Amino acid sequence: MNLTISGHHLEVTPALREYVLTKLDRVTRHFDQVVDVTVLLTVEKLKEKERRQKAEVTLHVKGRDIFVEQSHEDLYAAIDQLMDKLDRQVVRHKDRLQDHHHESPKRLGANAS
Repeated sequence: MNLTISGHHLEVTPALREYVLTKLDRVTRHFDQVVDVTVLLTVEKLKEKERRQKAEVTLHVKGRDIFVEQSHEDLYAAIDQLMDKLDRQVVRHKDRLQDHHHESPKRLGANAS
């Protein structure tokens, strides 16, 4: 798995990098077929303080790219909410990949006779 963590208008500190990595572990625990992860942490230069910290992630899995972004006034809270969204999308993607269309026992019995 390739992982890129970059910052726009901010320096990615080792503590911030470690925080993102621990949160990503939860996502990769659900779905191990992750090819590539790109995380971009941004501080937007807005006049109002509210929602100026933004975190976005692009997760490349086999057959699909999943993109999630989240803004908050606190960057750590934005990362938390981002990973919650990403986790839900990854679980939904994994659920769609599984084959739920199997033969019912009634049809299997009709074919055997």
